[in-house]
Amino acid sequence: MLAKRVEAHAVSIVPAVTERTVGESQFDTIGVERESGVVTVTLDRPARKNAISGTMWDELLAAFRAIADEPADRVVVVTGAGGAFCSGADLSDASSLGTHSLTNMRHVGDVCLALHRLPQPTIAKVNGVAAGAGLNLALACDLVVASTAARFSEIFSRRGLSIDFGGSWVLPRLIGLHRAKELALLAEIIDATEADRLGLVNRVVDPDELDQFVAAWAARLATGPPIALGLTKRLLNDGLGRTLAEAVEDEARAQSINFATDDTAEAISAFLHKRDPQYRGS
Repeated sequence: MLAKRVEAHAVSIVPAVTERTVGESQFDTIGVERESGVVTVTLDRPARKNAISGTMWDELLAAFRAIADEPADRVVVVTGAGGAFCSGADLSDASSLGTHSLTNMRHVGDVCLALHRLPQPTIAKVNGVAAGAGLNLALACDLVVASTAARFSEIFSRRGLSIDFGGSWVLPRLIGLHRAKELALLAEIIDATEADRLGLVNRVVDPDELDQFVAAWAARLATGPPIALGLTKRLLNDGLGRTLAEAVEDEARAQSINFATDDTAEAISAFLHKRDPQYRGS
């Protein structure tokens, strides 16, 4: 499995292009833009506070799967248009997969898994509301940066629903079981300061600093060693389900992969010659 991750990241150049499509597909509910190794996925239904329709579930899945197979994409930023992140599944949309059968809910689960499994580092850029599946979409990212205007809620129980989009898995791991139950059962709305105190987010910044802060983190990750970053992400994600003995064995296998790459040789050379390394993902 680790070897497959390496093969997926063999890359010779990082393009500096911006586009709204992935492959040949034109999206209606999301935007996908690429520039200098950073791919930004924007939920784009601002009139509905970026609530996720059936079409958006399909398009998010297609986008995440395409990004996973694109080695030139070094880091992923997930955000929302129009001053909101995502208000959750659109329960007013008759086609919304979140309101239908077990099969369709499994499709929602596929979107969650596709995001969690991205080999690239991911950053959620949260401004405004992040509720229900929208909150868990943010928490599925590796890093969460919120503005002081952000609001968060596991709002499911207010709609007669139970938690989904991986929230039952990720939330206890982030903040502990009892805190997770408090958020999920009471479905209260909390502000960015409280989210920071609980450990739901990595940073809270002023709204006018949000874009710049996330762009700086994304640029830093985009110039990092993609194979090593991908392996580290996988080790951390898998770590809670491993014994210590299994974890150190996984680490040994990952390091053996790293030491066989040009990127690690480049990092050592750059250190010895006191220059910045230039990683190529190989």
